[in-house]
Formats: sequence, C-alpha cells, structure tokens
Amino acid sequence: MSDETTPTPETQAAEQKSVKDTKPKAPAAGEGDKPAKAPKKEKAPALEDKPFTEFISQDLLPALNQTLAKTGISDLDLSFEQRQLPIAALGDSLYWQVNGRWQNGKRQFTILFSKEDIQSPKFFTCADQGAQPTLLESFMIDERKVNLDLLLLYTVQRLNGQKWLVMN
Repeated sequence: MSDETTPTPETQAAEQKSVKDTKPKAPAAGEGDKPAKAPKKEKAPALEDKPFTEFISQDLLPALNQTLAKTGISDLDLSFEQRQLPIAALGDSLYWQVNGRWQNGKRQFTILFSKEDIQSPKFFTCADQGAQPTLLESFMIDERKVNLDLLLLYTVQRLNGQKWLVMN
C-alpha cells in the first residue's frame, strides 16, 4: 500500500474537469424551444423622404391648413406652384412656393424653396392689407434636418410674429 499516492488538489481538479467535459451539455433555459425570431419590420420611409412636390401637396398643405384653422383662420387659401419671386426687383428665376392668403387676400405669406428639396435654403415673405411683399427673409436657417412638424411650427411662429394669429 505504500505504492498509493494521495491525490493533490491539482490532480483532483484535473479529474473533475475531465469528467465534466464528457457530460452532454443541457440546453440553457429557453434554448431550443423558441421559434426563430421574426425578421425586423422595415420602417416606413419618413414623410420627408417623399418626392418634393408630392410631400408639399399631400402632406404640408393639408397639415398647414389644419394647423392654421386651429388658430382661427377659416378662409385660408393655400397654393403650391413654381413662379417668380413676389418681389420683382430680386430677379425673374422660378422658385417653388407655398402661398397662403386669407381675409379675402388682405393677408398673405409665401414660403419659397431655393431648390426642389425641403432641406434647401428657404425664404419667407408676407404682406398685409393686400399690398405686395417688399422683404424677403431667411426662413428656418438653423435647422439641420427639416421635417413636417418643424415646417408647421416655424410657419405658425412667423405668422404669430406678425401678430396675425394671436393679438397681444
């Protein structure tokens, strides 16, 4: 019996490891009984990714009409067309424009797009008492990504700056 050696902690650990490696692994909880994940649904494209004229006609104009109706403008006439600048002295190039008129044409505003893209530089004009606009202002110049909600917000904000929506 003197030939027997007492096992050391290292040999015991090695024997236990070899026994563990031979046992079949049981699946982790929930593995194997779940169906494969469904593929992710693709996001619908953003409204702003539509072609320019389609976005303006189908989304911006109805939303702007609805938003301004909530502020009390009931006779708003909105149009979208490509035409010259409303200020003749600035040239004769054609620009896409959203035009709004109410109070039988006494109040009017125009949002001009320098290119056929809602992300392009935009300008704003307005006039009261049926007069022609005399000032062309930059519009939404600080916005990196323009969307429908921002166009509505800035338009209402600009018209309110004229005191046309809410009297102070």
